[in-house]
Amino acid sequence: MADVVIAGGGIAGATLAILLGRAGVRVDLFDAQKFPREKPCGEGLMPAGVGVLRRLGVVDAVGGRPLRGIRYRGWGLEAEASFPAVDGVAALALGQRRFHLDSVLFAAAQNTPGVRALSGVAVDGAVVEGGRAVGLRVGAQVHRAPLVVGADGPLSGVRRSLGLDGPRPRRARLGLRMHFRLSPGTPQPDMVEVFIGDGHELYVTPLPGDETLVALLSDRPTVGGEAREALPRLIDAQPVLRERLQGAVPLTAIAGRSPLALNVRAGFARGAVLLGDAAGFIDPVTGGGMAQALLSAELLSAAVPDILAGGQSGSDAGGDAGLARFDRQRRRLLRDYQRLTRLLLFLIARPVLARATLRLMAATPRLMSHLIGVAGGVRGLFGRL
Repeated sequence: MADVVIAGGGIAGATLAILLGRAGVRVDLFDAQKFPREKPCGEGLMPAGVGVLRRLGVVDAVGGRPLRGIRYRGWGLEAEASFPAVDGVAALALGQRRFHLDSVLFAAAQNTPGVRALSGVAVDGAVVEGGRAVGLRVGAQVHRAPLVVGADGPLSGVRRSLGLDGPRPRRARLGLRMHFRLSPGTPQPDMVEVFIGDGHELYVTPLPGDETLVALLSDRPTVGGEAREALPRLIDAQPVLRERLQGAVPLTAIAGRSPLALNVRAGFARGAVLLGDAAGFIDPVTGGGMAQALLSAELLSAAVPDILAGGQSGSDAGGDAGLARFDRQRRRLLRDYQRLTRLLLFLIARPVLARATLRLMAATPRLMSHLIGVAGGVRGLFGRL
């Protein structure tokens, strides 16, 4: 029997499996899909997430285009800043296709001693006995373990089976994305660019080679009836972006998701914990979702030995106390990022304030650098980490 069973082999689940296997913990990891797989995503991995890949030893295998900061454009204004340095070293984000990142991490999990990683195997949900999660139901089989992890995404069957679904978000935002191959010789910026309009933002992430990603985040009333028709129209309304994409070849169909936030009742239950998008997420306007998944997986991996030891001490309460402790630590880890995200959503909904903020950022690049450092996970909102 495994020590930990994980539903979901994406960024969070695969990273957790790698770290636990290296620590001598026996892991069964299941993912419903085969790799490589496409997934709607902004594909800009913030500096804190790059740091996790470096500590995992997979950053070279992941590759990607180095990105030094963020540039905002809107209403005839422009503001840009580099990520703040960490210990005197320039902090960089990476632009990389999500299917490649996921594949590298899942393959690393498969090659980690003590980890059994299976793809194309759907998990129905957690098995609960006596009010406690005791395993995962995979088809007709039950895979038991002292700790159950649901890292199976926004539509998590583990979360649903544990009764941890929360209310729907009040604000109905949506996200769409599409990949392009630029015309040969078209220059790419060394930053993520955000084109801001009334009620929407276009995120442009340079990728390796001549590829680029354009993602739309918007309130539903902004895009009108057929959401997929909005992306080309809003691209065409931005002269700089329209010119860059002149002659570009579409590589992927438009895909997306809505809503862009997910509430949960709690991040853990007796014998089980949620991880990554399954644990709830806030609007991706600040672009840190992948980094937060990597950081949370790293944090949980450090807590699992004590959680397992607590459960083996003769009382399950010991392990559950460890889960509660991890959940508090995770909330502290994500607190400043979530505060910044809520502030940006407040401003985006009020174009007059958004314009004023953009002017302020253009005039104070050090302040902007600090704030994108918060989004990138390398700064606290009120100072250094």
